[in-house]
Amino acid sequence: MDEAVQIEAPPVHPSFAEAARVWVKIGVLSFGGPAGQIALMHRELVEERRWISESRFLHALNFCMLLPGPEAQQLATYVGWLLHGTRGGIVAGTLFVLPGFFVILGLSSAYALFHEADWLAALFFGLKAAVLAIVVEAVIRVGRRALRSRFAVIVAALAFAALFFFDLPFPLVVLAAGVAGFIASHAQSVEGRTMAAAKQALADQPSVIDSNFPDVVSSWSRAVRVLSVWLTLWVAPFVVVGAILGFDNVYTAIGLFFSKMAVVTFGGAYAVLAYVAQQAVETYHWLQPGEMLDGLALAETTPGPLVLVLSFVGFMAAFRAPLGLDPLWAGLLGATLATWVTFIPCFLWIFLGAPYVETLRNNRALSGALAAISAAVTGVILNLALWFGLHVLFAETGRYASGPLSMPLPAWQTFQPAAFLLTLLAALLLFKLKRGIVTTLVVCAVAGWLIGSF
Repeated sequence: MDEAVQIEAPPVHPSFAEAARVWVKIGVLSFGGPAGQIALMHRELVEERRWISESRFLHALNFCMLLPGPEAQQLATYVGWLLHGTRGGIVAGTLFVLPGFFVILGLSSAYALFHEADWLAALFFGLKAAVLAIVVEAVIRVGRRALRSRFAVIVAALAFAALFFFDLPFPLVVLAAGVAGFIASHAQSVEGRTMAAAKQALADQPSVIDSNFPDVVSSWSRAVRVLSVWLTLWVAPFVVVGAILGFDNVYTAIGLFFSKMAVVTFGGAYAVLAYVAQQAVETYHWLQPGEMLDGLALAETTPGPLVLVLSFVGFMAAFRAPLGLDPLWAGLLGATLATWVTFIPCFLWIFLGAPYVETLRNNRALSGALAAISAAVTGVILNLALWFGLHVLFAETGRYASGPLSMPLPAWQTFQPAAFLLTLLAALLLFKLKRGIVTTLVVCAVAGWLIGSF
């Protein structure tokens, strides 16, 4: 009887210190891109600790999918804010980024100094194969959570087809899904809405943040304070660096360029990769051709958001134009500046918009639109997983275009059997042996290094 009562009761609200320890764990283990990171947070926060219910988690995720920037980091900020207010959101969002940022600094330094070394390439060869298996596992997890109706499955399939076969812009796909969900919510019968609500209620376990959790009431004065604080923090580095080094230099260019990216990066790192690569190579001459994909490979093998690839670009830009500084210290400054202007806006979007989205949580039309967006993002993540798989398993890829059809195709003669075997090894460790992400990465990295040594 006591056990049954214990299961029915929500857990105790975590302390700030307890939550911080969990955010550290999530930040350190958040490999596999947005799919893996969202799945990790779902397992830690919804399934194991029940700090947030399934429906509230999905509501927060759907809102974050609409924002520019890394949705997984914004989701962590959102949940941290729900648990412990502004300080909770700051700690959750910052700890989600810091481990990966420090790793990308180390990898960028090694790349700048030793990027032609065979041992480093062999190490990353194994890591990329492991990440592919991690992303596949994450796609399965996210799909099980988001695709709970025939309509959701159709939306996900159409989103995948629009991106993979027709190369349509990510914002257009998300907008179309939201409109479809809005219309479907109005067309749904009262009986259908009641059944859907009952099904969701059954899915929700008693949690710290559930339907009974009090909403945060926002106001115009609060919105003005949030805008003032975070806009000031956003532009502060420009003033400091400009006062010391002047404004006509690489650091100002980094700050302005990546501030613009922070506003338009819908769809995450993949969506903005081509544009950043073009600008960094052809306009600013920060990178050599092909180095953007090397940076993405580095970001794929670090914890944290894939948008940390922009930290790599900032590092290389300043490393090659140090303005009298030691090149490594210059790279550190460039990477820090790029990271700052990329992620500070994420806190602004959450702290400004989340209270209003929370008060509209029971709005049927908005909930329908956000649920459809969640389903569409499942198709988006599947497309990204397939894109990454093509680049891991094949040394070269191209694109087939005919009329509206435009899809990536591998160069079949460049198939890499070693990468395929390493991916199977990673899948065995994850799916069959139930090993953790860290174990899988370490084993595959060592295996890749051994393969490269012979």
